[in-house]
Amino acid sequence: MKKSFIYGSGKISYYDEGEGDAIVLVHGYLETSEVYRSFARKLSERFRVISVDLPGHGGSDSYGDTHTMEFMAAVINDLAGNTVDGKIFLTGHSMGGYVTLAFADLFPEKLSGYCLFHSHPFPDTPEVIKKRKMEIRLINAGKWNTFFADNIKRMYAAGSLEKFSSELERSREIASTIPDKAVISVLNGMMARPSRLSVMEGGKVPLLWILGAGDNYIDYRQIQTRVKLPPNAEVFVLENSGHMGFIEEEAEALKKLSEFVTGTGSHYRDNG
Repeated sequence: MKKSFIYGSGKISYYDEGEGDAIVLVHGYLETSEVYRSFARKLSERFRVISVDLPGHGGSDSYGDTHTMEFMAAVINDLAGNTVDGKIFLTGHSMGGYVTLAFADLFPEKLSGYCLFHSHPFPDTPEVIKKRKMEIRLINAGKWNTFFADNIKRMYAAGSLEKFSSELERSREIASTIPDKAVISVLNGMMARPSRLSVMEGGKVPLLWILGAGDNYIDYRQIQTRVKLPPNAEVFVLENSGHMGFIEEEAEALKKLSEFVTGTGSHYRDNG
């Protein structure tokens, strides 16, 4: 069942299911918590799973022209403070990974660990900023619907398109529900985000970094050379996934995340 809580002048919507150590799932760009439904339900067989709609997405209200990663991290911090006793394990997909890194930067004491799902710590390059500004122009010109479908298609590995055709269509349907204003708000927020390389390399809390060998947005080999991971971090590559590993290789992703969370939880129980 979906729930909500009041944050500032609006409300934030989320799913809350299962029992045990709390995992909070944060969706990415052009997504809502609905993208996690299968993954969250299966994960909730072992853990308490909270899947949040970021501001402006799903059942959550918008809060302005720019939703920074820090603002969305503060929303999640308030959600966790109102619903969870103790620490959370935060898992962010793509843009949700940027939010997760902001949370790890601002509220490390609230985390038992975190997972970046097809994400990275670097700010937008000039080329990416140019692309995001073009997307905003398309939205304002009423031509966004013809463009975002290709964005969604590229999220899946080329070899996955036929196998996951229904999931691809579902991803398109989810993206179509997001108001133009909300898309622009997060585009502005992503362009404004700083590097959080020091957060990943600092190792204040354990990190699981999941990448896809067939990711059309992140070169999984090249990106690893740019980060010097601390001893409490682990990289896991999904060999048959693009940018949607929790769908394309759901069983493998569930197993790895569950094992890591369980190990992280044990570490914190044993060491305070």
